[in-house]
Amino acid sequence: MSYRGRFAPSPTGQLHFGSLVAALASWLCARHAGGRWLLRMEDIDPPREVPGSARDILAALPAFGLVADEPALFQSQRLDAYEAAFQQLRGQDQVFPCWCSRAELAAAGGMHRDGHCVAAPEPSRAPAWRLRVPDVELAFDDGLQGAQRQNLREAAGDFVIKRVEGFYAYQLACVVDDAWQGVTAVVRGNDLLDSTPRQIWLQRCLGLATPTYLHLPLAVDAEGRKLSKSENAHPVDPRDPLPALRRALRFLELPHEFAANHPEALLSQALAYFDPARLPHCSERSAS
Repeated sequence: MSYRGRFAPSPTGQLHFGSLVAALASWLCARHAGGRWLLRMEDIDPPREVPGSARDILAALPAFGLVADEPALFQSQRLDAYEAAFQQLRGQDQVFPCWCSRAELAAAGGMHRDGHCVAAPEPSRAPAWRLRVPDVELAFDDGLQGAQRQNLREAAGDFVIKRVEGFYAYQLACVVDDAWQGVTAVVRGNDLLDSTPRQIWLQRCLGLATPTYLHLPLAVDAEGRKLSKSENAHPVDPRDPLPALRRALRFLELPHEFAANHPEALLSQALAYFDPARLPHCSERSAS
């Protein structure tokens, strides 16, 4: 199968520097491989979403020269697919209902294990649903972070795939849509490295293909905080894209001082020097 990469932001605010780095790196990897670059808006968590931010993010990306090869996929329009996956797991007896409160979970050690809820059933209210996680060791090779290994039972336990409010969890929606879009390579921030074993296990449970993974160093501020959570996480300006684009290229240790008066020219020159193997091999680095 030919290379298919993606950028999948959540509409929780404007496009900021860390997101621009992830979009740029995933675009460069796709173009370097002669493949396609896709967009997905992960808009299935209404309490966290900022009105208008999905529109603004999708409008900002082309201003930086990052143009998708297919129309953007909106997860809010894919609820039937997530329900079908949930019902498949339920039919395989791989999920169980959970009524416990945070206090009850904390009293039990803070993590569900062994496929049952620590609280008594409460049929009068809707439960969350968790995936049963066996005592399994998952290993994969990350394109930047190297060999990874995690005991899923000890590190994650039985994790939520459908929330008590009825919202589908990120892990389930991400796996279902990566498969549906035919994604062969996931390039994203290192904050999601720990999610990857859960996603690989879900892929196995659902009979889905596993893409390759490459987790980029996180952009952090001077105090070491993830940039998206920092007071210094100002949105990048699509009206003046070249400064932020040059800064993102510098963050990825790519040439960025070419004489260019528009993003497409700068990207074309950077792509000629690009090699994923030469991306910075670290878990985080300063965005300054």
